[in-house]
Amino acid sequence: MAHTFRLLLSDTLAPQGIEVLRRYPQLHFDLKPGLTPTELAGAIAPYDALLIRSTTRVTREVIDRAANLKVIGRAGVGVDNVDLDAATRRGIVVMNSPAGNSVTTAEHTISMMLALARHIPAAAAAVRAGKWDRAKFTGTEVSNKTLGVIGLGNIGRIVADRALGLKMKVLGYDPMITADAAAKISVECVSLDELFARSDFITVHVPLTDDNRGLIGADAIAKMKKGVRIINCARGGIVDETALADALRSGKVAGAALDVFVDEPPPADHPLLGLDNLIATPHLGAATDEAQVQVAVDIAQQVADFLIDGAIRHAVNLPALTPQELAVLGPHLRLAEKLGHLAAQLLNEAPVQVTVELGGDAAELKPDTITAGVLKGLLSGFLDDTLNFVNAPFIARERGIRVAETRSREVTDYVNTLTVTVTTPHATHEVMGSVLSGRALRIVRIDGFRVEAVPEGYFLMLHNRDVPGVVGAVGTILGEAQINIAGLELGRDRVGGTALSLVQVDAQVPAVVLDKLRTVPAITAASLIKL
Repeated sequence: MAHTFRLLLSDTLAPQGIEVLRRYPQLHFDLKPGLTPTELAGAIAPYDALLIRSTTRVTREVIDRAANLKVIGRAGVGVDNVDLDAATRRGIVVMNSPAGNSVTTAEHTISMMLALARHIPAAAAAVRAGKWDRAKFTGTEVSNKTLGVIGLGNIGRIVADRALGLKMKVLGYDPMITADAAAKISVECVSLDELFARSDFITVHVPLTDDNRGLIGADAIAKMKKGVRIINCARGGIVDETALADALRSGKVAGAALDVFVDEPPPADHPLLGLDNLIATPHLGAATDEAQVQVAVDIAQQVADFLIDGAIRHAVNLPALTPQELAVLGPHLRLAEKLGHLAAQLLNEAPVQVTVELGGDAAELKPDTITAGVLKGLLSGFLDDTLNFVNAPFIARERGIRVAETRSREVTDYVNTLTVTVTTPHATHEVMGSVLSGRALRIVRIDGFRVEAVPEGYFLMLHNRDVPGVVGAVGTILGEAQINIAGLELGRDRVGGTALSLVQVDAQVPAVVLDKLRTVPAITAASLIKL
């Protein structure tokens, strides 16, 4: 008798996707849209698969209660509504359907830009109200204007391409793309501050991360031209809504178009909704008939293939491996992603080369899979795409990053090591990690300093002179800010008289606290690392 699988669809899926599931008698599914996280946690236990869109929130509590869950399928690109760390630890595959709505979202961005330039929503509303005030709605051409695109992932590139067709000048900011790679798509690669200063229109296409939250806030807006127009069809929270409202009232920002908000739907008294120079749509970036059908069909087929045949496609947290391979490689893949993400946070310019070295017992592992994990971690904080183990190497090459792999069976203090070296035009950074006792992950070296830290949570990374009093000064500053220290690792260079301190903290450290730490005479650099 064939094995049967139970699927829960907690968001509405296009009928064509439902039809895919109905083709397989082994699949039995329930439609329960609108479940809260608590309700989902109470219902999830018997299901082998969960199919979602953007509304369902798959929290750690849900995953902890998912006794039989094997796969989560997201109909669409973004998976920020899924706790990926919790799913990965449980060995639950998280898949998305990345190809279905990129063009749709990019087209919506261009539509929002044109609507802003020509006051189309307000003018249409005036005509319906019986008014014919042409002068009031005089607009501006986009031709020969400058569009700043923050994030040159898949959607950002399509937006840039369409804007070039409108005869716009396109600037791009993306710390993971070289100037040569940007030039190949006719985009001028600039710093974020230069993009703010030169752009007539600015659009964001980056994921919502701690680093990108509030990316366009009061400080950023102050650097922009008077009369700039801002578009966000990516994720709510990338644009600081309070700062934007202030700038729209003052006239610093001539207009803004938002498809996404921090809270969706936004409350009726939201400060932005009463402003005439704001265009708002209800998260329509992927809402076309074509995109809805495509992502539904794609994810239904992917989940069916996984449950029935074990095939893995477009997994954002695991590569295409057999269960036996995954049992061996799994911890090393998690370490590879962590080291890639750590290396990314050490950079201040685009990388030109990444070298991955497998040492000791790790030299027997599949190098291409480990390398893909490193690149996924390195690039994931900067792109509007959700990277996976298949597309990360391709995207790295597309961005002009050379990739090299080496192996060494030389015996060191650790049975296995993974070393990631990232070279930029003006610097080289090296991070090393190890898997202890088969599962436990450790960072063991950063830029030549020996440490031993668990790669989880927030770390203050301090470069300082190796003199007395530094730890006490740091503790005092953090204590005054009510920030708890969870751990401390110190790497010392006795010859050079310098040290690298990793201070694990329980929460994100505000910029004002980082600035205060930098005033300590012995501290030469202070930054926040999230792993």
